[in-house]
Parts: sequence; structure tokens; C-alpha cells
Amino acid sequence: MPFDFTNMPDRRGRDAIAMEVPGGLGRDAQTPEHPDPIPLWIADMSFPTAPCVTEAMRRRMEHPVYGYFAPSDEYYAAIRRWQAESFGADAVAREHIGYENGVLGGVVSALRVLCVPGEPVLLHSPTYTGFSAVLEANGFPAVLSPLKPDDRGVPRMDLADMEEKIVRRHIHTAILCSPHNPTGRVWERAELEAAMELFRRHDVYVISDEIWSDLTLYGNRHIPTQSVSADARERTVAFYAPSKTFNLAGLIGSYRVVYNDRLRAKLDRWEAQCHYNDMNVLSMHALIGAYSPEGRAWLAELRSVLETNVDAACEFFRAIDGVTIQKPQGTYVILPDFEGWCSLHGKTMDELCEAGLRAGVLWRDGRLFHAPYGIRLCLALPTHRLRDALDRLQNDVL
Repeated sequence: MPFDFTNMPDRRGRDAIAMEVPGGLGRDAQTPEHPDPIPLWIADMSFPTAPCVTEAMRRRMEHPVYGYFAPSDEYYAAIRRWQAESFGADAVAREHIGYENGVLGGVVSALRVLCVPGEPVLLHSPTYTGFSAVLEANGFPAVLSPLKPDDRGVPRMDLADMEEKIVRRHIHTAILCSPHNPTGRVWERAELEAAMELFRRHDVYVISDEIWSDLTLYGNRHIPTQSVSADARERTVAFYAPSKTFNLAGLIGSYRVVYNDRLRAKLDRWEAQCHYNDMNVLSMHALIGAYSPEGRAWLAELRSVLETNVDAACEFFRAIDGVTIQKPQGTYVILPDFEGWCSLHGKTMDELCEAGLRAGVLWRDGRLFHAPYGIRLCLALPTHRLRDALDRLQNDVL
């Protein structure tokens, strides 16, 4: 492969939450037996970003002035081209795009425009912890609608449960994660059409987090929520970013797509009040570099590596008595369920989580995601290091 997905840079001393949060997973898991903990707990990658991203920032850094600036025509053109080529979203115009420091900040802005504090918000469970945190911090009660496995074990939206809760709780805003974190579901068009028709019928506005949209696997294709109907286009605020795709979370920078003129104006007005939402010049150039033909070639190879890792991890966990796992269709996240294993071995989830950390495997307690017996693992690391982690689990935990 022309790109490097085999070496794992040493992130210690390099400002990496994955490895060195004081009192966090990285420090806690450094034991004499395993001084090199393997980070699988947080959703960033242990790969270097695409060379075209680094090169784009390097070219800008050659000029030594970093003063005030405005987003360039090239920035907007890169987003429009990426949206059209990746998702067929060729109707995205410059005026539909708004910068966001991060998806979660954008979610909060949208909630502030669409709701009043105390108003309940519908979302699916298992649930991304970021949603739970920002809802609680901003006074919006979360109403969870559990995903329901079909006869093949594929988690799907339970439309009847969603409707019952929308009606009973008088809900008019929902958060949709597409593709879904942490189950890795890539929603089919028919599923999105049915959900958006339900939301239309009950006048529910939708905040659609599509940050994982580039990371679909096994031929699955992301369908933008706004594309499924004329009404969905008008009632949805969609959020995207290159951060998950190209490992750029530390640079800060996301964007929203809003077609509804009135809703977009309200978001612009709200975000202008606090003056927080200003772009970093290197973040702008990183996006331009990422959303290039070279970035697309890098992404194609990344997907191949992620599929290899997902296959290896799913094969491993399926061979463990009492563990069940549904192979994700996108993201680099898996969520094996250990209910049967805990029962067979007389272990609690606390004991299981701690055993993994002692083995030098940094994994995430699924209870944080409303998955009572789940463990979330992020598989964006060289395959040989993933296999090291699985060997540790086999030898010391499971």
C-alpha cells in the first residue's frame, strides 16, 4: 500500500487523550506486565493522518502570519465537491454550509434554537456519550428509544416505540446518529424514509450527526438524512466533519448543512451572540487537503484496513462462549455484549472492565452508552497491534 497503516506512532508526550489523561485510562493501565497499553477506548485513530493533510498545513505554515481571516472560496468548494462526490448531495450550495467548532457544539446550538430547556429530546440507545453529556448539561431530558434487533440480529429503529414516546412526552426534537455510534449501523434509505415520515407526521425537527458518513464498510453507502424527502430536507440540521475520517479532532473544525432558510438564519444569529464559533486557519487548510483526490485515495485504503480489523475482532469475540457481537456496517467501533460471559463466569461488568485494563487493553465500559453488558472498542489502529490486544484479552481476561 502506498500509505502507512502499519506503523503506530508513539503518542506518549504528544498531547493524546487516548494515552495520557491524568488519572484516566492510559495512566491506570500502565502496569509492570504491560507498560505499553493499547488504546481502543476513544474514537480517534492511531494512524498518521493522510499526507495531503499534513502537506496542506505545511504549505500554509510557510507563510509566517496567522492573523484574522475569512473562510476561503476553496474551503466551500472542497466541501461542496466532497458532498456531491461522496453522497450525491449536489444541491449543497455555499449558503447552506455553516462552520462549527465541533459537532457537539453545533448540536447544542441547534437544541437552543429548536427547544427550550426542560423540553425532552428523543434519541436512540445505545447512545453516544457526547449526546448524553450535552443534553444533561443544557437541561434537555433525554428520552431513549432502544434499537431493536431484527431476526438476523441487526439493530433497527423501533418506530412504534419512537411514536409512542413522541406522542406521550410531546417531543418535537430528535437527535439521529447516522451512521450510528456505537452500533455501527448504516441506515438504509427505507429506514430513514420511515423515520423522517414519522417525524413529519408529529412535527419533530431532526439534528442529524453524520460525522461517520465517510467511514462506511463492506459496500454499505451513507444516505444523507436530508436527501430522503423534500420535508426531511427542510426539518433537518445535519453535521459533518473531516475529524473522524482523517484523525483531525485536535485541530477542531466541523460544519453543518441547513437548507431551511429560516432555521439557518436562527442558527447563525444564535451562534453570533457568543462569538465562539471562529475557524482556525490550519483547520481550514487541513479540510481542503483532506477533501482532495489524494485524501479520497487514502480513505479507500483506510476502509480496507478497518474491514480487516473488524473481521478479526468479530471472529475473535464470536469464538468466546457467552459473547455476542453484531458486525458493524460502518464506523470503526464495535460493541460486543458480555451478558452471557458474565453469567457463565460469575463476573460483574466492573470486574470485566478492570481485567481488561490490567491486561493493558484500554476499552470502554458500554454502560456509559446505555449498553448494560457492552464494551465499546475502537479498531482504528494497525492490525498487528489489534491482534496484540486480542491476544492479551485471550490470555489474561477471557
